[in-house]
Amino acid sequence: MTVSDKLLEHRDAMTPSERQLVNTLLDDYPIVGLSSITDLADAASVSTTTVTRMLQKTGFDGFPQFQAALRSELKEMISDPIAKRSVWRHELPDEHILNRYSRQALDNQQRSLDDVNPEDFDQLCQLLKAPERTIFVAGGRITSALANYLYLHLQMLRPNVRLVSTGGSWPQDLLDVREGDVVIIFDVRRYENTTLQMAQMCESRGAEIILFTDQWRSPIHRIACKTFSGRIVVPSAWDSCLPLLMLIECTIAALQEMMWTSVKGRMDDLETMFDQTKLFRKFT
Repeated sequence: MTVSDKLLEHRDAMTPSERQLVNTLLDDYPIVGLSSITDLADAASVSTTTVTRMLQKTGFDGFPQFQAALRSELKEMISDPIAKRSVWRHELPDEHILNRYSRQALDNQQRSLDDVNPEDFDQLCQLLKAPERTIFVAGGRITSALANYLYLHLQMLRPNVRLVSTGGSWPQDLLDVREGDVVIIFDVRRYENTTLQMAQMCESRGAEIILFTDQWRSPIHRIACKTFSGRIVVPSAWDSCLPLLMLIECTIAALQEMMWTSVKGRMDDLETMFDQTKLFRKFT
């Protein structure tokens, strides 16, 4: 479990002042937790005794152990592919890569699904089905592939869906963002400056920000109305996108059923266009 996982797991058993401290930690996670215990207490407007008591409730022996865990997480959050591989290569079991990789990937998917609040997911779908909202989808250097996958499906399900480019033209892609629109952003470690700028610009225009990220959570989570996290660590120099892809496909499947009457009409029109263009081979 990450430190944030532990904080959230024990929050219901905390006093109001301890929950206030947890909120402060999560709002600027993990940086605020790396300050002194006095500075952390001041930032949360609580006493240092409250900090110590809250850490004990979450299983930490004291403030030094808590900060050591945060530093370890921060190191993981900014790891490049070479550093990621060096962590795994001494711990790999002596078995075929198909087995060791797939076992971890499947475990990631299940744990990520367990982390999703069904009410948050339902509220996401309600946002995405609203015809008066334009949906913008954006990703980073690697996660743009996930953004494009979601965009292509949303475009078939409903009108007014736009894909934000990853090149220098992305500001003009966001020219038409208005209050109430939905901006879906994919951002995983090492967290790109461009995706953060996108989110900040759109949030300032009154758009609803939806974030798909990893277990440490992109800085965008501070301004997102909904955040969905996937566990991405696998025995590889590169992270796994499978948990986020699973969440995307769950969203597509849910929207399809919620909007089936209008979706069927759009699909009928699209199939007619496919037939006219002879895009797909027919065997009859």
